[in-house]
Amino acid sequence: MDTYADLVFLDGRVVTVDAEFSVASALAVTGGIISAVGGRDDVAPLVGPDTRVVDLRGATLLPGINDSHLHGCAFGMATPPLSLDVAHPAVSSLTDVADVVRETVGRVPGGQWITGHGWDTGYLDECVADPSRQPSLHDLDAVSPDHPVVLYSFSGHATWVNSKALELMGIDRHTVAPPGGAIVVDEAGEPTGLLHEGAQALVQNALPALDRQERTDAIRSTLATLARLGVTSYTEPGLGPGGDGIMRGALGGETLDVYRRLHADGELTARVGVLLLPTGMAGTAEEFVRTLTALADTGASGDADPRLLAMHGVKIFGDGIVPNKTAWMHEPYVGGGCGSLCVGGETDDERTAEIGAMIRHAHAAGYQLGVHVTGDRAGDTVAEAFAAAVTEHPRADARHYVIHGDFLTAHSMKLLAAHDFGVNMNPTIKWTVADMEEEFVGTGRAAYAWPYRDALDAGVRVASGSDAPVTYPDWRQGVATMMLRESKATGRVSGPEQCIGLAEAIRTYTIDAAWQDFADDWKGSLEPGKVADLCVLDGDLLTADPHDIPELPVLLTVMDGRVVHDTLRD
Repeated sequence: MDTYADLVFLDGRVVTVDAEFSVASALAVTGGIISAVGGRDDVAPLVGPDTRVVDLRGATLLPGINDSHLHGCAFGMATPPLSLDVAHPAVSSLTDVADVVRETVGRVPGGQWITGHGWDTGYLDECVADPSRQPSLHDLDAVSPDHPVVLYSFSGHATWVNSKALELMGIDRHTVAPPGGAIVVDEAGEPTGLLHEGAQALVQNALPALDRQERTDAIRSTLATLARLGVTSYTEPGLGPGGDGIMRGALGGETLDVYRRLHADGELTARVGVLLLPTGMAGTAEEFVRTLTALADTGASGDADPRLLAMHGVKIFGDGIVPNKTAWMHEPYVGGGCGSLCVGGETDDERTAEIGAMIRHAHAAGYQLGVHVTGDRAGDTVAEAFAAAVTEHPRADARHYVIHGDFLTAHSMKLLAAHDFGVNMNPTIKWTVADMEEEFVGTGRAAYAWPYRDALDAGVRVASGSDAPVTYPDWRQGVATMMLRESKATGRVSGPEQCIGLAEAIRTYTIDAAWQDFADDWKGSLEPGKVADLCVLDGDLLTADPHDIPELPVLLTVMDGRVVHDTLRD
């Protein structure tokens, strides 16, 4: 034979994720491409003297996992050593957080900024016992009077700071929050140390920006973690000028430059798709158009291999999140208020017009759109704007999608399905917040959140992502959650009518995520001619109890035919 395979897998459960979701037992890889799928007899002729033959011994071979919404640089910088771990289970109380900060104060130079990530009131004992008890600057001042402290919430939509940080940011009782943001104050009108949504930009403007080496180290850390998890593709949802004020500029334009350098140096061990972020929260249509035009003129995509580093489209922030009561809802939250869109404008009508103008412009300019919406009213507004844009400027295969879609309505689903648009949902966030959301939207709406079953039944394209660093990018937990709808905190089932099956769940992390990337014709399933992006999972995934799926070890990860994680030779 002229060409032998580089890799051959035998005697496993080869889950192809083809149209029939067929299962084979053997697969061969030649030159980074899947060259054969079937049984032992189909691949045996491809085995040569230099072929690595992997006996799967009944293990499961899947397409490489595509985390379709993951902030790569931000995830790397939100984990040690670049950031303190103040997430559950590392901390379980406000006292624990204070102890972590106290220990850090004792070992860093005076006046140095201390940053951490991951706090969640749903897992802090004092806040669970009394929902009105929120993190406060007083919790931090007692242990860090002289070091400015900045702690990002798990969601990325709230930041907790101490008095020294407020002083350096110039924030006091007279400070007016930026549009779309909130400086939380106490009954006396004094800042409590919590900043929501767009007000977080005040923190970023005061913090020293990440330098190039820190960004590089953060992305390298993320790539190493993803390789261990079997993730071979991810969408970096929002890099550009609109991210310069978010998490020390982790979503800014300089991060895009770092990705280009890592690509040029051959260091990308996962395929990266990027959404450009022209404006941040509270951006106006005028600013959006001006900035997007400037980005197009600079050639944002560069000369990268589009199968390794691709600019897919544009991201817009539509509204906020439920725990901050900033998601735009049709019905009031428990305690009142419906939230709002977070784009510029003084009224709901003005803000609706602004986001509609942004969507029309980006669509007409040929971009894919990914729009952050969590509230049901925000979802309806954006779905209607998508439909209006394609009616005004017909364009085939736009593949626009709503990001998160926590409370996607039947109306939104009908519009998305009719135009072959998608939704990017987050099962690991569902797992994390299912119990907590009840206090904000009530039991019924909290159970409905992330309606996978309804969306799939309506014919909507559904992809899954972790939104890391909001949650850890473990797709195995995501699959289990889609099947079980059990919560992290109590194990209670939240919305059992929205459960989906294993095959459907796997598709959201593979072929349908590839669809979001305009790449389902060359990745996302194990079929001859497609790229060899592979994940080997110990055990038989197809027969495993869903509760056990998060513990199944990832044995081997292959990206583009290259082994990037390997426990079989350790």
